[in-house]
Amino acid sequence: MNEAIIKEEYINWVVELKHLIHSSQIKASLSVNREMLAMYWDIGQSISQKVEAMKWGSSIVEQLSKDLKKLFPNYKGFSRTNLFYMKKWYEFYANSGVEFEKVQQLVGQIPWGQNIVIISKVKDIEEAIFYIQKTKESGYSRNVLIHQIESGLFERSANATHNFAHTLPKPESDLAHEMLKDPYLFDFLTLEEPYRERELELGLIEHLEKFLLELGVGFSFVGRQYKLEVGENEYYLDLLFYHFKLRCFVVIELKAGEFIPEYAGKLNFYCNVVNKVLKHPEDKPTIGLILCKNKDKLLAEYSLEGIERPIGISQYQFSKALPNELKSSLPTIEEIESELEGIG
Repeated sequence: MNEAIIKEEYINWVVELKHLIHSSQIKASLSVNREMLAMYWDIGQSISQKVEAMKWGSSIVEQLSKDLKKLFPNYKGFSRTNLFYMKKWYEFYANSGVEFEKVQQLVGQIPWGQNIVIISKVKDIEEAIFYIQKTKESGYSRNVLIHQIESGLFERSANATHNFAHTLPKPESDLAHEMLKDPYLFDFLTLEEPYRERELELGLIEHLEKFLLELGVGFSFVGRQYKLEVGENEYYLDLLFYHFKLRCFVVIELKAGEFIPEYAGKLNFYCNVVNKVLKHPEDKPTIGLILCKNKDKLLAEYSLEGIERPIGISQYQFSKALPNELKSSLPTIEEIESELEGIG
């Protein structure tokens, strides 16, 4: 291809991008996440399609970065690294087969830094959508999102044994299923074998913030060894929570060893009592969760047959380590851009 034609094509392309950027700036401030991501998507699409059509190498992106920086000296989002991320981001979803409008709507709901984490660490589109939705629901910072991906949250969310489909109507059964994991990772605990259930319980309460992070969004702690009176008898729940999204109480029973069928019957009884004593008319049915060190999946499934109350059975592990710092708040666009510019 003639060099003059290539040069003219490139100049025309930069002019097109200039108009695109100006248009986005007019619609909204670039500090607004959704508008910024819409612009990044369009730029990524343009780079991908232009490089493919013109058979340009990767060096063209570096040149584009220099030219856009000259045209927009006060904007820090046009580093070489960030432009490559835009291209990769667009191509990841454009080649997934998912409806184009649905993808754009999904990715626009979380910050740019979290979008980068997902396309860098996830290969499957179903898994990527899962982490987008979890990030939106829970407000994951980048550090928390990285930990959740590396801990296999996607896989763990599909493993728990439960009877929700038979004991809860839709969509409550689906929402309750999404609440569960298997195994739960209690890697913030340091318990020596053999340990007792009370030590496990006290350890989780001591690290309540991290425990709540592992449980997921919506849980509010009510109490430990929560006393229930039935006639002349007293019973004590290991842990009692209220789930604001599901609008119900959640009873958690902790077991230091292997799951046995008797645990399901006992927890069914506890859920019945909570429904009678604590549940308000507006609340949904109480959910029970058994957390045990080990379980036989088939035995657990058989144990839930005929149980009237919604109960889940999961294992827990102490194996992996949480990151040292877990940010609880979302980073600003300026923080994201500053970081990317530094590595661009």
